[in-house]
Amino acid sequence: MERLQKLMARSGVASRRKSETIIQTGRVKVNGKVVTELGTKVSVSDEVMVDNVPIGKEELVYYLLYKPRGVISSVKDEKKRKTVMDFFPEIKERIYPVGRLDYDTSGLILMTNDGDFDNYLTHPKYEVNKTYVAKIEGIPTNEELKQLRVGVKLKGVKTAKAKTNLIEQNPKNNTSVIQLTIHEGRNHEVKNMLAAVNHPVKKLKRESYAFLNLRGLKVGEWRPLKKYEVDKLLELATN
Repeated sequence: MERLQKLMARSGVASRRKSETIIQTGRVKVNGKVVTELGTKVSVSDEVMVDNVPIGKEELVYYLLYKPRGVISSVKDEKKRKTVMDFFPEIKERIYPVGRLDYDTSGLILMTNDGDFDNYLTHPKYEVNKTYVAKIEGIPTNEELKQLRVGVKLKGVKTAKAKTNLIEQNPKNNTSVIQLTIHEGRNHEVKNMLAAVNHPVKKLKRESYAFLNLRGLKVGEWRPLKKYEVDKLLELATN
């Protein structure tokens, strides 16, 4: 016997947390009956359906996508905009993005049908570094860079320490290029951190996720993760 949301995550329906929401909204049936209680336990002999579609254990898969700008990090979009799913038309497993990248942000995003993997990499208590490169307005001072390194307050809550590297300065255009490494995953965090030190982001790209990078990929391309990469990510997240 195991909890319903864990079975759903293991079966590739969604992450464990997203599966809980699916259960609570009445979209899940166990042996023909709608179940909304999160503590429900099921066995291998129980029939579980999500949106009237039976679930079965899928092979666990993991992909790295170089997301272009102008693409939604979601399985579907109500406004019919392009999503990360449009790059995987031949993948039969029910994959979804691990975390998210903003619509106008490009770069590395992971895709999987492994709910536990998703949970380990996105839960706030697990610290996995993500590195971004941003083109920003203005040229930051040493004091402003120090603020980013010690943490800035966003809506009254201080961010974790960031690593910074000022890559390029263009006094003529009054712009700079800065590299920022963080391990948190708040919405719009990098943009908000840079805005908090008076340097709004003009363009943003996530160039690495832990030890993974975009080397060898063009915008819109993807590759499967190797087994040792999956194992190493889980090790980083849980240790």
